[in-house]
Amino acid sequence: MADHHHHDHREPTGAKLADAARATLQAQNEQWTPMRAAIFDALAAEERPASAYDIADTVSKTRGKRVAPNSVYRILDLFVANNIAMRVESANAYLANAHPGCHHDCIFLVCRNCRQATHVDDDKVTGDVRALAEHEGFRPERPVIEILGTCAKCAA
Repeated sequence: MADHHHHDHREPTGAKLADAARATLQAQNEQWTPMRAAIFDALAAEERPASAYDIADTVSKTRGKRVAPNSVYRILDLFVANNIAMRVESANAYLANAHPGCHHDCIFLVCRNCRQATHVDDDKVTGDVRALAEHEGFRPERPVIEILGTCAKCAA
């Protein structure tokens, strides 16, 4: 599996990640507003996939005024569309993309116990999924592959 890459989203994130996210968004002619920056910072600080409600609560506390979850959803959708965040469909939650600008279809290993989501890139697997869809006359936009189970830490 030469095309297999493991990305650990539990690593601390910082200014370099926010700078890369900002640059990626601006390269798509999108603005990096203070609200977008606050939402990205809150998302990047999460150790596990976070819902729009989790992010809205965090940003509301930081800013000292309520931020509506529907506003957060719109920004998170923009982040996903521009590859600076990833959506874990089964959890209706999001992760900051630790590699903005890196274009891989994602595979998530989602622990049912602790809710940790490990992101794995495997271009052969996702390429095969895309090819299967195309063979069936389907035009894939974004394969969503999530494997639910128990992580090694919880299994121990």
